[in-house]
Amino acid sequence: MNTKKHLSLFSLCFLLAVSVLAQQPTSDLFSIAQIKKGIKSKRVSSYDTTGGNNDRFENIKPGEKRTLFRVKGAGIINHIWITIAPGPEGLKRDDLVIRMYWDGNTSPSVESPIGSFFGQGWNESYPYHSQPLLATPGDAKALVSYFKMPFEKGAFIEIENQSDRAIDAFYYYVDYYEMEKLPLDMGRFHAWFNHELTETETPEGENEWGILGKPGENKNGKSNYLFADIKGKGQFIGVNYYVNNPTPMWYGEGDDMIFIDGSDLPTLNGTGTEDYFNTSWSPKEVFLTPDFGAARINSTDKTYPQGWMGRTHVYRFHISDPIYFDKSLRFTIEHGHNNALVLDLRSVAYWYQSQAVGVPAIQSKEQRKIMPAITPVEILKWRDAWRKSKGNGKALWGNE
Repeated sequence: MNTKKHLSLFSLCFLLAVSVLAQQPTSDLFSIAQIKKGIKSKRVSSYDTTGGNNDRFENIKPGEKRTLFRVKGAGIINHIWITIAPGPEGLKRDDLVIRMYWDGNTSPSVESPIGSFFGQGWNESYPYHSQPLLATPGDAKALVSYFKMPFEKGAFIEIENQSDRAIDAFYYYVDYYEMEKLPLDMGRFHAWFNHELTETETPEGENEWGILGKPGENKNGKSNYLFADIKGKGQFIGVNYYVNNPTPMWYGEGDDMIFIDGSDLPTLNGTGTEDYFNTSWSPKEVFLTPDFGAARINSTDKTYPQGWMGRTHVYRFHISDPIYFDKSLRFTIEHGHNNALVLDLRSVAYWYQSQAVGVPAIQSKEQRKIMPAITPVEILKWRDAWRKSKGNGKALWGNE
């Protein structure tokens, strides 16, 4: 066979192989029809081991920790369900902290207030249904995760009650696959809560949209808010982002800036907060999709008729488009253009790494307290101070 025919035959075989692979379904509906080997479904839950109906942990006192899950060997957690009494009206869910440890590590790879982890910000309850996380109907009292959480040398999950009152009842399931050995290249799940009361970085103050002067420039993201600062190899898969805005200005001019493998300048540079969350032009309505959405928008709250003031929760998951990194990933976002705005920011970032590592310790309950609402009462007081600064004229309108 001459070289030309040999190359043609090789090319044909290659194209046929690619064609066959392209026709193989990859959806979960396809994979569940495949019979698996060496996998057994297991569960750890709060069920009543006596056979009665008291299927819960009771009276978890302030400062107390409880173990939800402790197993040895290899496996993959595939489902977590939690409900707590009293509900959000009587017990602040962000005063309860969940921690997860993989492969015998003594530092948690997951540490977050429970509410924020499951997509319920501000100690409130509201509908939330993404692909990996849900808060179910019935005043969002049930919290659900479908994240896959592999481990090879055991796993341990605990909660800590950091509130000032006892947890009356805590119900839960942790479902997992027990197996002799994990499939190749399985990463370890990580999640981390961050909070910052930001400061305005511009000399002219909260200068958004250039209203107070020429806006400054931000190329290196030095003072940006931090979603995650990761060392190692892995992929970033999403974030729940909670914004409390005390001003009537749009908070979303801040760009996402993502630094991969030690880059000094952003490897991925966005064009605005709403753009990263797959929306545009300052949206003000609640919407929920599997991969992104706005679960809480303050314009739907009569307390905040000013527009973007108050509390917002937006989310994006990179299920179909993970952000890959080999050595490190630093994911940041501006708080207003050039970090001009004072905001109460909270987030939970989610990612996988090639091995389990400890995430930074989260702030104490006192440090992560929620800033109070700014209401029309405060705005009237600001207006009164402005009127007095203008001589307290009887017909001052507001834009003199």
